[in-house]
Amino acid sequence: MSSYLPDAVPLGEVHRALVTKLRHHGDVLLTSPVFSTLKRAAPHVAIDALVYRDTAAMLANHPAIDTVHTIDRAWKDQGLRVQASAELALLRTLRAQRYDLLVHLTEHPRGASLALLLRPRFAVTRERPRNEWLWRTAFTHFYRLPRHTPRHAVDANLDALRRIGVYPETTDKQLVLVPGDAANARIDALCTEHGIERGRFVHAHPGSRWMFKCWTAERFAALLDRIAGTGMPIVLTGAPEKRERELVTAILGSITSQTRVRVVDVTGALSLSEVAALTARARIFVGVDSAPMHMAAAMGTPVVALFGPSGEHEWGPWMVRQRVVASIAHPCRPCGIDGCGGGKVSECLTSLGVDHVFGQFEALVAETTGSGHATER
Repeated sequence: MSSYLPDAVPLGEVHRALVTKLRHHGDVLLTSPVFSTLKRAAPHVAIDALVYRDTAAMLANHPAIDTVHTIDRAWKDQGLRVQASAELALLRTLRAQRYDLLVHLTEHPRGASLALLLRPRFAVTRERPRNEWLWRTAFTHFYRLPRHTPRHAVDANLDALRRIGVYPETTDKQLVLVPGDAANARIDALCTEHGIERGRFVHAHPGSRWMFKCWTAERFAALLDRIAGTGMPIVLTGAPEKRERELVTAILGSITSQTRVRVVDVTGALSLSEVAALTARARIFVGVDSAPMHMAAAMGTPVVALFGPSGEHEWGPWMVRQRVVASIAHPCRPCGIDGCGGGKVSECLTSLGVDHVFGQFEALVAETTGSGHATER
């Protein structure tokens, strides 16, 4: 597509680009189409990423990315000298790449300092309501988001490229997540150990980094009882953090003994890449708005997702068969608040009925029977 932009970036003059996303796991995964789009439009450009170290697995093995550079959030806990040394080493590494283009996909202030220190010829970021002098000086291009209507995070990220004259094609927009050979081998062994067949089990992930995005343990347990009654085994995953472990423990303590024998609990036992490999083999994913939900979508696994205070129009499962379950009895949602009144409990979520959620699960199973999903990557 030709560009009508008078200040479109001449990609023929770009040799190396850096894309930054300093956010959480799901946010980073939702940037994966940016790399695909830029590489398709300019295959000669070497594209690097800069993310937090704990999120690097979301972009590892992406075929459009040369190098994933990382910032360790633990640096600041190791003393000023260690942090300064690590930051300086990173800066030297990045400067040595001589980037022509910087694509900064958050409002993180580090973006302005990177633009000034790396001195790329072109630098694009999101327009701020008030573009401070430093922000305005550091970047050459600013992309805009709708002021009053929702836009999915994937398209919002791609708007950075649209602003410089790089327009995505439909195939560019697919999420890319590549578990890798080691993760695939580990999950194949796990499935063999527990007698689980590919495409014949449910991947359930009830937790989230933010517990106010979670359903109650009792209702999730009741849902698992209903799912187990269909004859499908369930693999239950969760992060190793204390609160997610406690949620899973409460769920396991509430399910029936008949369900328990059909549940394989691997909470805290899998790496992110292994979770991706697992969900790629599942028949259906069931969970809340979380990184594993986005990972399931990336692997092409049909998704049943429960949404509360976060908006499904911005954060819903992307380009995959799905059922989003959200309350219509709470006109205040999506509010973006950490529980009603900031109380860490979201009534729009806790009030969702088990029958309704299970009905959506059954409908998705029926809709996708025989259709298959994404091939192994």
